[in-house]
Amino acid sequence: MHIAFWIVAGVLALFYLYGGGIKLIQSREQLLPMMAWVDTTPMRAVRAIGAVEVLGAIGLILPPLTGIAPWLALAAAVGFVLLQILATRVHLRRGDRQIALNLGLVLLAAATVWLATIWL
Repeated sequence: MHIAFWIVAGVLALFYLYGGGIKLIQSREQLLPMMAWVDTTPMRAVRAIGAVEVLGAIGLILPPLTGIAPWLALAAAVGFVLLQILATRVHLRRGDRQIALNLGLVLLAAATVWLATIWL
């Protein structure tokens, strides 16, 4: 179970570290080709989402790695499930039916939730 957790959590953390990082440092114009939803979202909200993603990625890896409050990995994984449910809702409200990535991330985060229970 530990190996499976580290593989799944590592993939999820890398995805959110990258995605959140670019939301934090790139301009709206740079983000638009990758994320059409930023055109109608205030940049403060985009930056906040990026910060949540980066902090979640850190929370997924660092606590179990250090042994300090490893239950935070479970909380981070649950947060990613909720984040992707909300992201899917945003895409559907915008009329964007290409939500395969969102659904895949929900499943990956849900698997991480299950695997993170080893730290309880």
